[in-house]
Amino acid sequence: MSNSALEKLIWVLIYAGLLAVCLGLFVRLRDGAFGLSIIAGGATASAVGAFLVWVRARRGP
Repeated sequence: MSNSALEKLIWVLIYAGLLAVCLGLFVRLRDGAFGLSIIAGGATASAVGAFLVWVRARRGP
């Protein structure tokens, strides 16, 4: 995977994950279990994106 493709994937994961966490917070008010599952999925996506930032920093140009 090229560095530019990895960078695009990183930002998509981070922003989509944070958006899912925000959505999960609102959904949690109506349906607690479903909201928590959305929050967990979003947090996982953001964490994977953050890990890929570290991976990208260790790669060469």
